[in-house]
Amino acid sequence: MTTTPPNQPRRFHFMQLDVYIVCRELTALVVRMNLADSELRDQATRAVKSILLNLSEGLGMPAGAQRRRFMTTALGSVHELAAAVDVAAVLGLVTPEVADRADELAYRARGMLAALAR
Repeated sequence: MTTTPPNQPRRFHFMQLDVYIVCRELTALVVRMNLADSELRDQATRAVKSILLNLSEGLGMPAGAQRRRFMTTALGSVHELAAAVDVAAVLGLVTPEVADRADELAYRARGMLAALAR
């Protein structure tokens, strides 16, 4: 099995889009958080996976109602993730810097997903 090296362009065009790159970075950040609270870790991990997977599925659809539905689902998951990270910050499970970075990425993703959902 061959894999694409990290510095090589991805084979699927949507993987080169800013919205995908931001959501992918957000996914990596959430995984690196490795939240000590297993319930919160599970919730955050499921939300961030939902963002990236619904975005990808929606980008594979022609513009229209189906595409909007996937983007809207991804957008809801962004809000869920932002709240999960905020809870983690309140509980002292992540540093303020990590929470701020996650919030920044989630906010950027929200803006792009909202535009795609229109």
